[in-house]
Amino acid sequence: MSLQQQVSSAFSENGCLAQAMPAFRSRPQQQEMAQAIAEAIEQQQQLVAEAGTGTGKTYAYLVPALLSGGKVIISTGTKTLQDQLYQRDLPAVREALKVPVSVAMLKGRANYICHYHLQRASQEGRFQSREDAQYIPILQSFAEHSQSGDKAELVEVPEQATVWQQVTSTRDNCVGQDCQYYKQCFVMEARKQALAADVVVVNHHLFFADVMLRDEGVAELLPSANTVVFDEAHQLPEVAGLFFGEDISTSQLMDLGRDSQMAYLSIAKDCVALSEAVPPLEKACRDFRLVFQFEGSRMPVQKAQSLKNFDDAYQRMLETLSTLTAVLETQAGRDPLLEKCWQRGEGLLALLEAWLKGNQANLVRWVEVFSQSVQLHATPLSVADGFGKQLNAQPRAWIFTSATLAVKSDFSHYQGQMGLLAAQTKHWQSPFDYSQQALLYVPSGMPEPNSSAYTAAVASVSLPILQASRGRAFVLCTSLKAMREVHALLKQAFEEHGLEYPLLMQGESNRTELLDRFRAHGNAVLVGSQSFWEGVDVRGEALSCVIIDKLPFAPPDDPVLAARIDKMNAEGKNAFMEYQLPYAVITLKQGAGRLIRDEQDVGVLMICDPRLVDKPYGRRIWQSLPPFRRTRVQQEVEDFFALINAGDQP
Repeated sequence: MSLQQQVSSAFSENGCLAQAMPAFRSRPQQQEMAQAIAEAIEQQQQLVAEAGTGTGKTYAYLVPALLSGGKVIISTGTKTLQDQLYQRDLPAVREALKVPVSVAMLKGRANYICHYHLQRASQEGRFQSREDAQYIPILQSFAEHSQSGDKAELVEVPEQATVWQQVTSTRDNCVGQDCQYYKQCFVMEARKQALAADVVVVNHHLFFADVMLRDEGVAELLPSANTVVFDEAHQLPEVAGLFFGEDISTSQLMDLGRDSQMAYLSIAKDCVALSEAVPPLEKACRDFRLVFQFEGSRMPVQKAQSLKNFDDAYQRMLETLSTLTAVLETQAGRDPLLEKCWQRGEGLLALLEAWLKGNQANLVRWVEVFSQSVQLHATPLSVADGFGKQLNAQPRAWIFTSATLAVKSDFSHYQGQMGLLAAQTKHWQSPFDYSQQALLYVPSGMPEPNSSAYTAAVASVSLPILQASRGRAFVLCTSLKAMREVHALLKQAFEEHGLEYPLLMQGESNRTELLDRFRAHGNAVLVGSQSFWEGVDVRGEALSCVIIDKLPFAPPDDPVLAARIDKMNAEGKNAFMEYQLPYAVITLKQGAGRLIRDEQDVGVLMICDPRLVDKPYGRRIWQSLPPFRRTRVQQEVEDFFALINAGDQP
């Protein structure tokens, strides 16, 4: 029986999936998608597949992948999705298919506790807080008894706890085979299991970190893989850009200084020059941060270099790093840790010098400012060439799937970004009945989005809709500034009108906790920005309205975007239509996708931006969204919610 026949049998009404899972219902879109993936695996083709929300794309790729008999790498968008796939979806499908495939999960090394660094941290006793010190016995017990060492399994120590930085390794500070705990290493054990497994679950950051840096264990996996599946593949262009470029941060220099100081205290106390070389580097990094006024700012290299003291502060970083590296070289033979610090110093020095010279024409140099550090980026204008080399290295199937890859069923934007010009493309609509379940509302009389009165107008037109929906809403903003303003305006309006809907805002706590609170309240309004546009699943009445403030065009002052626009226009292309608009459409589809999550969900998608109606390109945008009923009349929205609140179908 061919793979396609096996897949067809598995998804049939009386197939093994239906027999093993009482809730399973066969969907035509899911069956077609699974067949297309099976064909791509058999033919070792590239397939780009968009499947609307509710298609069941996870099972559509898992079934042919598990039945194919070859080695499969599945890469997901986030560690949360990775855990869900490994712990829930894969075991369920494997059990239903009754196939003897072995499965492993591999994460980046920062997710696994490190015996060496745990011992160092506990011996030296230097912690950022009292809580960190109190976590050490818990971490020691976990390291002793855990099979995996995966920090996701240790709920007693919060993921945000600063102690994790001290008890996990990085590519920079891992001492490798020289480590006394090498045979017990959780990272090495995870890699061994991944090499032996038939199906390996990774995430996009790990996949690209490895493809580029040959570090995290996938390099050994990739040559043996018959099939690579990317879920949430719309994230790949941005993630790939991070790893196909060259970045260096002042925090890396500070970390080197800290590790060098610890090596001095524990190994090389007779080398006073080592201790003396660290403070000047730390001061140089802090002084360089002071060159930039505002955290959160992003600027091209030309603007950064025009700032007062930039050149002097940069040269001072180079000089102090060079001095520390020279001292480390004299001590490198004494201990693997000192040798590793010296190698890091050499590497950072080369990156710092190369960034300043900027000899690579295909890389855009820019600066990103954080509260305590500065990141220097050199980002490629396109990842298509770099990724294309991986695609064509040897014959295998490459599957790219997401709910948001196309603009009106046109995949050319995504294919061009990723170098997938030879790929097959397929599109399946969501099985949901959007014309009955949902309403798209664009309010009338809104000012231009660049007007100073725009954010206030968003809050004003949102208020009656939030009253009609009885809370139960996400308000998604395209910037943190707008998010804070909308939150403040709604808070004031709720107080003035005596509305008691709980008002939550991104950043008040982590995303998981905020979502738990949102669901628990049942009538909350959550104002968020980028974190809530995708990867959020709230089913049922708790989320009945999604309000979007503006069409999510990338900020025009983004240095990489500006360089890409200049390049495309210089080549005679229309950068707006070929790049900026498709980017906005794909992002908008993600935000809109938060609303209807299953067949029972009903609700209103409100997009405040008048350009959706007033501009010629607006038609192309709303035609890329699911087929909502559309209105510009507030009363129709209120009537829609009145029916929902009365328990009737709208």
